[in-house]
Amino acid sequence: MRADAGKVRVSRQTQSRAGKAVTLITGLPLAAAELEALARELKRHCGSGGTVKDGVIEIQGEHRDAVVAQLVARGFAAKRSGG
Repeated sequence: MRADAGKVRVSRQTQSRAGKAVTLITGLPLAAAELEALARELKRHCGSGGTVKDGVIEIQGEHRDAVVAQLVARGFAAKRSGG
């Protein structure tokens, strides 16, 4: 596990998104450039689009399990949150 890793949470949100699910990754202790690079890799792995907004990675669609598995493999203490 990474010593600097805090609580990395992977959640799903549909509010204000016309009913479409979005996977949100919060709590990553990374600089902006590293967040962009990680987001690019996660989007490629999930086969969908996404973005980084205010330190939160957003991946289009329901990909919580795949994202948690990828983050744990990279040494982050990631957990699913929400329903």
